[in-house]
Amino acid sequence: MKKYIITGLIGLTAVFSSCDDQLFISPQQSIDQSLALNSDANVKSVLLGAYAEMRSTALYGGRLQLYSEMLGANNEVRWEGTFNQPREMFNKQIFVNNSFVEGTWAAAYRAINVANNVLSALDVVNESDRGRVEGEALFIRGSMYFELIKLYAQPYTSGNVSSNLGVPLVLQPTRQIDEESFVSRNTVEEVYQQILNDLNRAESLLPAVNSFLARNYVVSAQLSRVYLQMERFGDARDAANRAINTATTNGKSLVPVFMNAFNTDNDSQEDLFTIQVNTQDPANDMFLFYSLPQFGARGGDVAILSQHIAQYEADDYRLDQFFFDAGEERTAKWRDQFKNVKVMRLAELYLTRAEANLRASTTTGATPLEDINRVRARVGLPALTTVTLEQILRERKLELAHEGHAIHDVKRTRGSVTEGNTTYQFNDPRMVFPIPQREMDANPNLVQNQGYGN
Repeated sequence: MKKYIITGLIGLTAVFSSCDDQLFISPQQSIDQSLALNSDANVKSVLLGAYAEMRSTALYGGRLQLYSEMLGANNEVRWEGTFNQPREMFNKQIFVNNSFVEGTWAAAYRAINVANNVLSALDVVNESDRGRVEGEALFIRGSMYFELIKLYAQPYTSGNVSSNLGVPLVLQPTRQIDEESFVSRNTVEEVYQQILNDLNRAESLLPAVNSFLARNYVVSAQLSRVYLQMERFGDARDAANRAINTATTNGKSLVPVFMNAFNTDNDSQEDLFTIQVNTQDPANDMFLFYSLPQFGARGGDVAILSQHIAQYEADDYRLDQFFFDAGEERTAKWRDQFKNVKVMRLAELYLTRAEANLRASTTTGATPLEDINRVRARVGLPALTTVTLEQILRERKLELAHEGHAIHDVKRTRGSVTEGNTTYQFNDPRMVFPIPQREMDANPNLVQNQGYGN
């Protein structure tokens, strides 16, 4: 019988979780396709393989967050570790053979391929579950393309979205390599439209309660991020508002004490989407690089600089996250081992709704002032009487600091990053990852990004 590779059925445990459930996937990478996709149970098992890819350290298990903070360091954090891959990002001198850049590209496309396999076999899924399974696969595919386009292409705010190259769109399963596998890069606009197609349909299909897997308000939250990158502020506002309303209806709320939202064994009441980490599946690269040896990590690879800490108001409880050790200030957001990786928190949605409402001169769900004061009250800061866009962006920066938002907010707001005495504008080619050299060598139809040769 002919064998096909269904990437992603790897022996990993609990993926994304908002409960204590543990999921074990049999270690199997090469399986007969007629067995892998011939039944409801097997298709659902393949779908779990896509979640397993998403939770890997190359993706939401830490490196996507790390990349953003290194590219957007802005003299506020510093890479001190011995790993050259993050140092290249921090220095804005990334080599085409950077193994982290290569690994993230490969892991994202593996997750996409598994999702495509699931979508190709929906007819064998029980009718009562078919919509949910389709929604989860579309959420995974749309999310992976969103992460890829943010890193490997010029930002949407650079303009020329119909001509700037994005990443290749692969929407059918790849089960063997032939000439049809040599895909070209789609435009930035085409990739964003596919992301919106996938996520909007996923949101319409998914329920608000779905065990530890994707839920409709998680997709709404992801859509709010996509719309912000596209400067579609009315849509970002509405998506954030939907996410807030559904999440809070289902028991989500801000944790009363800010630092109690971090270093949790299980999801906090504020978490919308996390990577579940435990002693059986301990991978968490934010912990690995941000924490210290006494907590089980490396030597403290990321230092927090005074220029960042000085931006907090004196009575801000968020200052409690910082501690001095190994000769530098550190953040305790990623201090402890075997704790969840935060991907989406409710606080982000209040900040998104506030910004989008202010930009659109609307008050959908709440006024910008109400949402900002909600976030400020939790960290012991006095209520504002008026609010500006600059204040909202500053509040967002400090609330979500060191969680993987830095460079993406710089790019969508047309900002800049200064490292030492050099300033990089939001659309500087050095702020974009290269297409991995391995991919360029294997696929003659790929075009390399500006500044990295041909």
